[in-house]
Amino acid sequence: MDARQERFARLYARHCDDVLRYAVRRVAADAAWDVVEETFLVAWRRLEELREPDELLWLYATARRVIAQEMRSRYRRTRLYERIQATAGGEAWLRDHADEVTSRLQLMAALETLPPHAREALMLVGWEGLDTASAAQVAGCSVTAFRVRLHRARRRLAEALDDDGPVETPLRTLDPSALGSGKDTP
Repeated sequence: MDARQERFARLYARHCDDVLRYAVRRVAADAAWDVVEETFLVAWRRLEELREPDELLWLYATARRVIAQEMRSRYRRTRLYERIQATAGGEAWLRDHADEVTSRLQLMAALETLPPHAREALMLVGWEGLDTASAAQVAGCSVTAFRVRLHRARRRLAEALDDDGPVETPLRTLDPSALGSGKDTP
């Protein structure tokens, strides 16, 4: 065992029970050991930063951050689950998705009829969620020029979707190289 491993072993032996008690008072007993493990994993990675008189305080602060991160993650998972349930009405597996697939294929076919710069404008705003200023920067044009491009692209897409006949659905998705984005669906 080298000096680093010995130092860590002493640190663990001295403070494991303290960190475990700290964790048990703040999280469920079954999660306390996870907190201890994560805390000492961080301690191993940053062992050089620990100073003997303050190491327990450092471990407590690290454990507090580990617990906070876990609580934030749990909160986000719970909120996501609630949104999924609300959106799907709790019965997502019972819905018929054929209309959604048909609409998506029609949208893809309509997008393929647009010039590449118009598709890119729509993708930057609708797919990537960028505001017009950010999208203009990505597209390499002024904000005003991008707004005009986006307006025209929306109009062309609406016209392509409103044609009298049904839009022919493609057997392939958009060519990612044409968009420069690496994604294959809007």
